[in-house]
Amino acid sequence: MMACNIVAKKRGVSSHLPLPLHHLLLLLFFLFVAKFGFVSGLNYTKYKQVSSLRLERIQKHLEKINKPALMSIESPDGDIIDCVHKRKQPALDHPLLKNHKIQRVPSEMPKVKMLKEEARDSRSHEAGVKGAWQMWHRNGTRCPKGTVPIRRSTMHDVLRAKSLFHFGKKQRGIINPTRHADAPDVVSGNGHEHAIAYTGTSQEVYGAKATINVWDPSIQVVNEFSLSQIWILSGSFDGSDLNSIEAGWQVSPELYGDSRPRLFTYWTTDSYQATGCYNLLCSGFVQTNNRIAIGAAISPVSQYAANQYDITILIWKDPKLGNWWMGFGDNTLVGYWPAELFTHLADHATMVEWGGEVVNSRANGKHTSTQMGSGHFAEDGFGKSSYFRNLEVVDADNSLSSVLDISTLAENTNCYNIKSSYNSEWGTYFYYGGPGNNPRCP
Repeated sequence: MMACNIVAKKRGVSSHLPLPLHHLLLLLFFLFVAKFGFVSGLNYTKYKQVSSLRLERIQKHLEKINKPALMSIESPDGDIIDCVHKRKQPALDHPLLKNHKIQRVPSEMPKVKMLKEEARDSRSHEAGVKGAWQMWHRNGTRCPKGTVPIRRSTMHDVLRAKSLFHFGKKQRGIINPTRHADAPDVVSGNGHEHAIAYTGTSQEVYGAKATINVWDPSIQVVNEFSLSQIWILSGSFDGSDLNSIEAGWQVSPELYGDSRPRLFTYWTTDSYQATGCYNLLCSGFVQTNNRIAIGAAISPVSQYAANQYDITILIWKDPKLGNWWMGFGDNTLVGYWPAELFTHLADHATMVEWGGEVVNSRANGKHTSTQMGSGHFAEDGFGKSSYFRNLEVVDADNSLSSVLDISTLAENTNCYNIKSSYNSEWGTYFYYGGPGNNPRCP
């Protein structure tokens, strides 16, 4: 039995009913859902009554972002991956990218010194550490050449969001580490909590890299998430012009309808207000790879005191065209954020952050029990606590170098914490995470 099935090319509801009747049936279905509840990933999510006007708006939005597929692949986890012609992908709907010519490959990869390449070889033989891949092509199924794999969005995905506007968007959760450095044990007021390492603000940065341990932390309520990522930042933390490029893995029942860790990207040019989104849920990120689906589940994942799995993510600015490229694993190119999207990042980044973030909604008047990383504190170490290793930055010469001078921050170390160190194999690395709610984190 094959792990994936090729499904029909035609998307949407394959009904031959007249359109008004089709809408009526759709409305009746959601009224039923509103009355009896719907199992959504984590628990029962009660939908409010959905008006036919809202359903039509959502349907129109889905038709805009779910592009016609040459072929579709059904993943074992229930996802539908659409193979969309690369020139029809959502990115090119962006007003700033109307005449954009897709860059097939970057003008050059970041340079790595020979000494570091030898160190890199020795790392790959680390006992018990393996690379994680994606579930949807476990049996070798790929999208055809000239297409890109895009996870199909559904009506349920949108209805789990607070509104259509909020669908695919991250609420402002960025932290200014320089402001919190003097008083790190303060819970951030917006409900987002972090355990991060970061560079200083005095240098010009042109990219960053890290290898990130992958786990499946438990999430307490549907609208919370737990993620582990790299942030590439420029602009003002306090204003409305912060530019951010982000990539890593996340567990988000609201966004994906389940509790699996998934590869994700994000971007914004206005401090998470109106621009940007997760993955390919709006126009912006240009995908070039036909094997990696952004938003798809990562498999396998790490187990406590057993095999550890990690992913390597590299983000860097093309020195000639200025696009910000993303590499996954062993220098596999995923795609890029075009230079046209950005203001401050059109030049360079001023800070890089690596680490974990969770949402603490205090649903029951207590701190959330949503886990960060593996759900264990940094002190537990390898095989028990989650890690980021081989932290590197790209300089103006397009060269990768190990980060030697990092600071760390966790707002509430009784809930989630972080400990950094250095050795010859893992370079600069840290363990981070925690269980959230516990006797010392009420």
